[in-house]
Amino acid sequence: MTTPATRAEALHLTGERTVPGIAEENYWYRRHEAAYQKLLPLCEGKTVLEAGCGEGYGAGLIATVAERVLALDYDVPTTEHVARRYPGIGVARANLVFLPLRDASVDVVANFQVIEHLWDQGAFLAECRRVLSPGGRLIVTTPNRLTFTPDSDTPLNPFHTRELAPSELDELLRDAGFEVETLHGLHHGEGVAKLDAKYGGSIIDAQLDVVMGQLPGQATWPAELLADVEGIKAADFAIHGEELDASLDLVAVAVRR
Repeated sequence: MTTPATRAEALHLTGERTVPGIAEENYWYRRHEAAYQKLLPLCEGKTVLEAGCGEGYGAGLIATVAERVLALDYDVPTTEHVARRYPGIGVARANLVFLPLRDASVDVVANFQVIEHLWDQGAFLAECRRVLSPGGRLIVTTPNRLTFTPDSDTPLNPFHTRELAPSELDELLRDAGFEVETLHGLHHGEGVAKLDAKYGGSIIDAQLDVVMGQLPGQATWPAELLADVEGIKAADFAIHGEELDASLDLVAVAVRR
């Protein structure tokens, strides 16, 4: 585990990539961290590929339990940052539809908040199946289209190419030759639900009201809101199989047949 980054050390904010150690980003960081923590037991003692590592904090978490971790990303400054900040993790630049690994060479592929960015999701999943050993697991988390971009098939987020509803993710994984072991959803737990109530029904909307129309990292935050966001922990989110359509993120575990 590394210590939180200072703003000077952190990978630059893009408006989409989640960065730890930045108060304004803490809601999104903890929301993503909750999924990593829930799924870490599947990586214990395994050879793990993180396909689309972003800032690298997830690969760093996985490395605390895995035998070996290889982290891939397409962006060169990102891979350079990960190599500096998370020593001991193998890092490489790669296109995720052409994974630079041998057939059946990894036990787990982790793909957290990435598949919605890909133009050819089917080709990516085919590559995941190829590099996984028989019985290996693919872990996917992605925003739930039904709550992230409701009433539209076109993502509002300009960084996303195709968002998925629960049934769509299930079908995509099965069509790629995987058996879907679990399909759960991430929800606000008690801690974040209290903030929803405090801020008129949605702590997400309260944050968006501050940052929309501003350059990443340039918005001026109300002190109380920023303190509340900074205080959120991964334990303030819940992951389970109930009310899947109402979940914020989808959390799938699929097995290579």
